[in-house]
Amino acid sequence: MLPIARKNKIKELITEKKSVTVSELTKLFKVTEETIRRDLKLLEDEGILHRTYGGAYISEGVQNDVDVNIREYIHVEGKRKIASQCLNYIKSGDSIFLDASTTSLVIATMLKDQKITVVTNSIKIVNTLIDNPNIHLVVIGGTLAKSSLSNLGRIAEENMMQYFFDTAFISCRSISMKHGITDANEQQASIRRLAAEHANQVYLIVDYTKFDKTSFIRIGDFDLVDSIVVDNTLSDEWQQFLKEKNISIVECV
Repeated sequence: MLPIARKNKIKELITEKKSVTVSELTKLFKVTEETIRRDLKLLEDEGILHRTYGGAYISEGVQNDVDVNIREYIHVEGKRKIASQCLNYIKSGDSIFLDASTTSLVIATMLKDQKITVVTNSIKIVNTLIDNPNIHLVVIGGTLAKSSLSNLGRIAEENMMQYFFDTAFISCRSISMKHGITDANEQQASIRRLAAEHANQVYLIVDYTKFDKTSFIRIGDFDLVDSIVVDNTLSDEWQQFLKEKNISIVECV
């Protein structure tokens, strides 16, 4: 395949899938990783995509469900700031829910001495915590979604209905004053909504890039959460809006 044809095909794939990995493109086109990385660099220079470790993604589109293996390497420092702050809201004896977001995954990697119960539908979080002797780990069953490596669907939702939490940490794809808290995946949104409804305290953990955007499916309105933990300073407009909604803001700057 000619380089121009390969580049056009990569553009088609990433427009459809929202993210691609170097390894999958290497297999698909039967070329070296160096060739694919060069193609991705050219496409990034054209403003088509954003490169990250192991692949590339686009952030546009309401139904933008980027592969978890790509999301792990996006806004890494911001996620670490948020996760570090969230540790202050977890104490020994708590039952907490961690969703299938990569920010929740970072929280899981930081859990050390607290003797707590962790409920999650994320396979990556399960793998992170499985050998931690202080964690009583409860895994939400369901149908495995490969793009997020999480259990979703009707069985997962029925499973979620059985549990209640001291604290739930949930993320989202977008947050908008007009449309509320939204996500790219209907089934993921349902799990997050149930977690929030079954928790005494709900923290929405979001990086600053998700504000003033709207995604495919509504998780809920702002009354679903108690606090928002974000990795940057919010605008005065957002500060006032959230104050009127009685939502506390924690800015990890």
